This record gives sequence, C-alpha cells and structure tokens, in this order.
Amino acid sequence: MIALNEEKCLRRCLESVKNLVNEIIIVDTGSTDSTKQIALEYGAMVYDFVWTNNFSDARNFALMKSTGDWNLVLDADEYISNDCFVTLKEFINTKHAIGRVKIVNAFMEQETLSYSQSITSRVFPKGLYYKGKIHEQIETDLPRVILPVEVQHDGYIRGSRSERNIPLLELEIVNNPNNPYYYFQIAREFKGMGCIDLALQNFAKAYSLLTKKENYAPNAVVDYLYCIMSGGNLVEGLSIIEVEDSYLRKFPDFHFLKGVYYLETMISDPTTYMYLLPQIEQAYKACIELGETKEYDSVIGTGSFAAYYNLGVFYEVTGQSEKALNCYRKSAGYNYHPAKLRVPQSE
Repeated sequence: MIALNEEKCLRRCLESVKNLVNEIIIVDTGSTDSTKQIALEYGAMVYDFVWTNNFSDARNFALMKSTGDWNLVLDADEYISNDCFVTLKEFINTKHAIGRVKIVNAFMEQETLSYSQSITSRVFPKGLYYKGKIHEQIETDLPRVILPVEVQHDGYIRGSRSERNIPLLELEIVNNPNNPYYYFQIAREFKGMGCIDLALQNFAKAYSLLTKKENYAPNAVVDYLYCIMSGGNLVEGLSIIEVEDSYLRKFPDFHFLKGVYYLETMISDPTTYMYLLPQIEQAYKACIELGETKEYDSVIGTGSFAAYYNLGVFYEVTGQSEKALNCYRKSAGYNYHPAKLRVPQSE
C-alpha cells in the first residue's frame, strides 16, 4: 500500500491482513503523524517516496519493493472483513489471472449512512504495474476473476479529497481528451463539491464518448441522470432514460433512478407528467425482481430494502395502505431503520 498520514485507520487495515500475507510493503509519501511507526509495529517494510502527483508512480514503487510472487493491494482506509485465506491460497496456486474483490464503500447520502459496492482488481502476479496519474488501473491482458473477498472502505466519510484529485484528473484529460473515464471521474468530484454546472458539463462529455463497452458505463449513465435531476433540467433526462432503457434493463440502480426521477418529474408538472405515476411502481418492482447485482458497481439496497421502502412510500401516498405496510415489512426484514419506523411497534 501507499500511505500518507493514516494513523487513524492503518492499524485496522494491517490487523485484517497480518495473517494472510508473507510481507507488508508500505510506501510513505510524506506522513507527519505516526503512520510509519504503526507500520513498523506490524513488521512492515517501510519506504519513503517523494510524491510526484502520480498514484501509479507510488504504487509501482511499492510493487518493485515486493519480493512475493503475488501482490494484494489495499489502501489504509480499507480492511478485509471476511475469512478469505483459503480462497486466496487456492487462487494463487491454481490461477494465472487478476483477482477482483468486492469493495463495500460507506458514504453519506442526505445525512444517512449508505453503502455501495464495486468490484476492483486487487490481487495479481508479480511483474504487473499500474498506469494513470489517478484512478490508476493495472496494465494487463490477463483474464480477471471475481474472488469471494470483501473489503470495507470508509474513506468517503473521512473527508473530501477533491482538491487533490481534480488537478490530477485535469492533467489526465489534457493527455487523454477522448477518454470518457476521466470526464466521468472529475464530474463525480465536482458533484460531490456541489458544483453542479461543472459536474453536468463533464458528465455530458463522458456520456458523449462512451462506447458502452466500458465496465463503468452503466454507472456513468446513472450518475449523469442523478446530476441532471439535481440541476433541474428534468426533460433532458427523460429522453436519456428512454434511450438507455434497453441497455440498462438488468441494472437495479437504473430502475431505482427511474423511480426517483419519474416522481421528481411528476411533482414538477403534475398535469403534463401524470402518466409517469404507474411507471414509478413498475420501476421499483423491476428493482426487486432483479435483486442485488454482482454484475455492476451498485448502491446496496437498490435491489432489496431501499426498493421495497420506496415502493412502500409510493403505495402509502397513493392510498394503498395494505400494500405499503407489506413493503415496509419486507424492507424492515433487512433491518432497514426507516422501514422499521413505518411498521407498527407491536409487530
């Protein structure tokens, strides 16, 4: 791993891997806290590296210091949360591939703690290196295999890093003006900062460049539509939803977005958009039918408890109280707190 001032979370990360690995390599990019001392407590090999505004440079320096035949890459604000020793051992003994793991990201959404999941390449044989100043990727043609390894990540609720990330993304855009990935990532940074106009510009550029073969393309479309909704130009988004409906029919987050988007649109002009009312119900039903996905990066709950809850709200406001209560019960069954508040305490 590479690290900078991570004393608050480093111990948790190293505790989760100390019995999984033969050596720990930590490249420090200028910590002024006790990061290096904590790393040494766990027997880590610690190396100093002068930051070059390039994540790949730092990660590749760490990889070059590794003596292992295989590498597991983590960040300090992550930790492995399941028993995966046997899984990892079997993988490295039988495969010549890239191991992809599930990252569960905690984030705040309207003052509520929520979680998303992403599948990311983190286990790979020696001799492979990263490319890209930021949101760096392993350069390889090796096949990629999803491993039953779960990594928790709470860095998004520890504070924004947009001031660091945006200049690096701008440099990547200059060097790769036709790559939608960097427009997508910088748009997300601007949206997180509340700069909706800049976010919309970059989401639109990313959307115009997508080939739909990118593994992040479904998320780019959905995030773009949420940003359009934030900007208030709801008519524009309706046409995009229609165009992308077939492409994203298996993505629960897309159907969840449709439910939210159609409600916002109907509220903005009930006379014109009353026809969307039954489509709100259909959207949340589609989420539930699909269930939680392993195929895409996804917000956890869009295929289960959050969809049931929103469908319950829909039924409640349309006077279908028995259906509403049934949905709240199902949502509460996932221990979803807002739903539990809607179910009679006697149950």
